[in-house]
Amino acid sequence: MQGTHIKIIGAQQAKICNIYKNTRIKLLKTNAVIWFNKMCEIENQKPNYIQFKTRGKTPQDKTTSNAIKFRINQEIKFSYYKKQSKHTAVSNTPRMCKSM
Repeated sequence: MQGTHIKIIGAQQAKICNIYKNTRIKLLKTNAVIWFNKMCEIENQKPNYIQFKTRGKTPQDKTTSNAIKFRINQEIKFSYYKKQSKHTAVSNTPRMCKSM
């Protein structure tokens, strides 16, 4: 059904389709965030949004690395929660907007 366009009859139908489209875009962005955080966790890298100040500057300092791992895990959990709530909103949208 690619190339099929929906003829929007009224403003109410357009509003529903726009809400669906915006929610779907948010869902895709949330999936990208989850992927990014998982890659950072696998490769043991620190994302730029995580900043900790500690007195110890040695590489043997386990406190900073443990805090970074904990923060990434919390971000992944929060992102999955967001994804679940957005997914239910997308799946409850009427079929008239699904072919956009």
